[in-house]
Amino acid sequence: MTTTEESATAAATGASATERFRADKTAVADTPPERVSKLAREVLAAVHATIRANQVSYAEYDALKAWLIQVGADGEWPLFLDVFLENVVEEVASADREGSKGTIEGPFYAPGAPELPAEATLPMRADEPGTPLTFHGQVRSADGTPLAGARVDIWHCDDAGYYAQFAPGLPEWNLRGVITADDQGGFRIHTIQPSPYQIPTDGATGALIRAANWHAWRPAHLHLKVSAPGHQLVTTQLYFPGDPHNEDDIASAVKPELMLDPKPAGNGIDVEYDFVLAPS
Repeated sequence: MTTTEESATAAATGASATERFRADKTAVADTPPERVSKLAREVLAAVHATIRANQVSYAEYDALKAWLIQVGADGEWPLFLDVFLENVVEEVASADREGSKGTIEGPFYAPGAPELPAEATLPMRADEPGTPLTFHGQVRSADGTPLAGARVDIWHCDDAGYYAQFAPGLPEWNLRGVITADDQGGFRIHTIQPSPYQIPTDGATGALIRAANWHAWRPAHLHLKVSAPGHQLVTTQLYFPGDPHNEDDIASAVKPELMLDPKPAGNGIDVEYDFVLAPS
């Protein structure tokens, strides 16, 4: 039998991420030509400056062209851009926002997860491996008002580091759900602790990582989109202390404010984290 680990290739994962992006994010901002011109010229000027400063050779230029072509062939542009650029876009976009800190969405979000009540267990296999995790908290407005009916959209990888819909052999909505908070903005989610994982490395992104002698690891984390009417949505990730890659996350997405404080609870762990949303 083929295992998830054997068949979750970069090409397959990249194709899934590309297909998902095209399906879910087709809206394009009506950007004025002068803005397009300014951004394109400044990006190209930065590339030109790098070529001149480092005396890039034709052999190196051809290697770059071949690599860029392969990124597209592997369907890895969502992976590459989300890992290496999204953290700065998120930083700029949220610089003036009150409330809870956000971070990158990443390439593995899937809208339309099952709707669940304020206390719920995420969909999972009957024999789902991993440490039981209870995650609970409250969603409040910036003035402290509890946000009744707030939505907590949560997704994370399994104990082997794989995401449902982006690796074969996993149920469609494994470890994904949208929780509706109670009348005090409270929620309690039962799931399993996610694992640290390497981003796919057998494709073009992995080739760059190996050539540069970087590592490909992301620390264990929970993904969340938290929203409520009249408030700004927060997209974020929450991390676990002690993970060796909290300090050198390949995606540069870890922030001190996003660190959890796990407590032992029976045969698992309990974590509490409150969200504060800014009025829109």
